[in-house]
Amino acid sequence: MSNDQLKSLQTQTPEEGFELAVKLSQQGVEVTQPYEEIRQMLRPVYSRNADSLIAVS
Repeated sequence: MSNDQLKSLQTQTPEEGFELAVKLSQQGVEVTQPYEEIRQMLRPVYSRNADSLIAVS
């Protein structure tokens, strides 16, 4: 899946739908914290806390 702007959320297959969902969730993380260095620093903290993961999603 390219990084081009999405024209639709409809996909041809369930697999493409899953790939789209993953891509959107990854982009959500980048929007929430745009700095890669900070994401890497914070990952060990939030990745072990289910409440943090749920809150950002």
